[in-house]
Amino acid sequence: MSPDEDLSFCDDKGETAKAKRPWDFVSAGHKIGKPVPLFKELKDEEVEAFRIKFAGSQAERISKAQADAEAKKVAEKLKATKLSEGSSKKKQSGGSKSKTAEDVSVAKLDIRVGLIRKAEKHPDADSLYVEEIDVGEEAPRTVVSGLVKFIPLEEMQNRKVCVLCNLKPVAMRGIKSHAMVLAASNEDHSKVELVEPPESAAVGEKVTFAGFSGEPEASLNAKSKTWEKLSADLHSNGELVACYKDVPFTTLAGVCKVKTIANGDIR
Repeated sequence: MSPDEDLSFCDDKGETAKAKRPWDFVSAGHKIGKPVPLFKELKDEEVEAFRIKFAGSQAERISKAQADAEAKKVAEKLKATKLSEGSSKKKQSGGSKSKTAEDVSVAKLDIRVGLIRKAEKHPDADSLYVEEIDVGEEAPRTVVSGLVKFIPLEEMQNRKVCVLCNLKPVAMRGIKSHAMVLAASNEDHSKVELVEPPESAAVGEKVTFAGFSGEPEASLNAKSKTWEKLSADLHSNGELVACYKDVPFTTLAGVCKVKTIANGDIR
């Protein structure tokens, strides 16, 4: 219609009834202009990009952006150091090939955000809990953890944790454990705290490490001792952030942390 035409449908003035009789204000022979969509179609990849960009609160997004920037900076430094070390080793060995850093990349670990649906004491072991943990699969995983001496049972209920999902299942006092809950301990192992993802992190989301890409192994190879090699560099830093070397455990909602144990070992 002409932009000059004053068309009002005010309910207070009793004008909404006009909408039922469009022929009264659109004359016969009126030429319709070129129709265009009012809204742009969003492709799946655009929707996903917006979901990531605007996940969580504004404060969490700012915190994540800062964490990502810091993690990227650290990763670049580590990469430069590795390249320098690799060049030096190559010269010393006359160019012989050695095992690459990729062979023991932390990306091989399948660490996910998990939600403990239920936790109870192991029927045959005083020091063990048996948990049912949702890690984004069809059914929760049964996990056995030696945390009874450190964390009260009530604090194990309905809380988010970081779960290592690709260790080989192992029977612990008659109950098979299908994953491992990650926790930090102080120097003398007298205190243990769970590694916690942000409250708004999605259950089943994979924990990532800036600068390290690739798919996790379906099951960690026991012979190559991948877990033993990588776990030596898992720790909490001075700001209570869980890290691999100096790179934070990162989710779309932010970094994973412990409550009070600084510079503790994570296993």
